[in-house]
Amino acid sequence: MSWILLRGLTREARHWGSLPQRLAPLVQTTGAGITPVLALDLPGNGAFYRETSPPSAREMVDFARRQLRAQGLAPPYSLLAMSLGGMVAADWAQQHPQEIAGLVLINTSMRPFSHVSERLRPGRWPALAWLAARWRAAVPAERLIHRLTCRQMATREQDIAAWVGIRQDAPVSAANALRQLWAAARFSSTAPPRCPTLLLSSQGDQLVDPRCSARLARAWQATHHQHPWAGHDLPHDDADWVCQRISDWLAGA
Repeated sequence: MSWILLRGLTREARHWGSLPQRLAPLVQTTGAGITPVLALDLPGNGAFYRETSPPSAREMVDFARRQLRAQGLAPPYSLLAMSLGGMVAADWAQQHPQEIAGLVLINTSMRPFSHVSERLRPGRWPALAWLAARWRAAVPAERLIHRLTCRQMATREQDIAAWVGIRQDAPVSAANALRQLWAAARFSSTAPPRCPTLLLSSQGDQLVDPRCSARLARAWQATHHQHPWAGHDLPHDDADWVCQRISDWLAGA
């Protein structure tokens, strides 16, 4: 079984930072060889930045499945996903339940469980409009993204420099960013996943209200843990906490 990692809106594999390397030793299956941990980019981001982002999570699922088949990674998969990636993961588990062994969803949201004002906090709409208007200005754009998504500031300048480098190496177009936003806005979940599911959220999330994850957990009867101070980019702010929650969940399962 492989662990597949899916990031959120306009972000890619390199934005996971050290999390994949920290996660790998925690998910090894005893006696069954090495469990691959693969951070997979969604269309329009990262390795696929030249692709056109589809306007729906369902099409992103189809794209991800094709990529994994091309790489020779057969199901079942465990999915670790955040934000828009969490919606893609949830749809994947609903449409192809035989392929998904488990879900870990970070700071995600979806209809009908949350209102639009909870899925994207209105207080951040002006900042996001500013970001859209200056999307090609790499340094100010990444500085604002860091301010909106991170609460861990110890490595801020190094983070911004790294993210600017990623943006210059694999630039996500403004059109693809809008398509991904549209896909997230219209995503709706109709049935709970059939596999074990862990919800993680951040009390300090400035973009998505953590009540979105809490409601999902109640509706799906899933385990939910909330970080006491981290921002939307929880894996950036406290990767050790994320790994520990996953490790504990796997041990309990």
